[in-house]
Amino acid sequence: MAKKKREKIHQISFREQIKSKKGAFAVYVALRSLVIVAMVLQFLNGSYENVFYCLIALILFTVPTFIERNWHIEIPSTLEIVVFFFIFAAEILGEIASFYVRVPGWDTALHTITGFLAAAVGFSLVDILNSSKRIKFDLSPLYMAVVAFCFSMTIGVIWEFIEFFLDRFLLMDTQRDTIITTISSSLLDPTKSNKRVLISNITATSVNGVELPIEGYLDIGLFDTMKDLFVNFIGAVVFSVIGYFYIKGRGKGKFAKRFIPTVKHKEE
Repeated sequence: MAKKKREKIHQISFREQIKSKKGAFAVYVALRSLVIVAMVLQFLNGSYENVFYCLIALILFTVPTFIERNWHIEIPSTLEIVVFFFIFAAEILGEIASFYVRVPGWDTALHTITGFLAAAVGFSLVDILNSSKRIKFDLSPLYMAVVAFCFSMTIGVIWEFIEFFLDRFLLMDTQRDTIITTISSSLLDPTKSNKRVLISNITATSVNGVELPIEGYLDIGLFDTMKDLFVNFIGAVVFSVIGYFYIKGRGKGKFAKRFIPTVKHKEE
């Protein structure tokens, strides 16, 4: 009897959640349907790796709702919609539709958004502690902005560690290669005296006697990693500044509110 009562309360809560976030729920249903269709097509084509990407997307779609219903965290509809589109853009468009290769700047845009969203999450974590009645904190807006920035950059670095692990040990290519025409290396110094050897105007590269179909030298991952961290830095700085003025104005910023999760009160 008690179990049925809990299930009923759980279902009512879910219905109320849908009513309060009709836009986010509509986006969730639409994107989830597209992912399921894509997964079926990839399965029929025998592309089981792409089926795995679809499964990851479907699991990630449930994370916001799981957090709200189990941790009593209120996620703004705008943030939820952006997260849904981000997951779809990264896993389905990026991996399966090959947007990472076909669309210039696709990976860069996603990493910039990651920096922005991670800073929003980091900011909300500190803001929740700062506004808690049980834990006495009185943190300045500048301190909260710095913490949000550091949190975002830490997430970005950890993600680059993951990409390196996948490329190094599973021979994947998550750290995209870059074609460059100039290199400088002390390793090429025949005198072993730590002098740099400059090679410029590189027009071709060969490996084991086989010429690669590129007009330059192939950099493996370094440029991509540094570019990702830099755009993550930009996204983190942007939201940290927004968060600073949000706290400075005592929570009056409407734009910031759309991206900052808050704790649900018991009466809610």
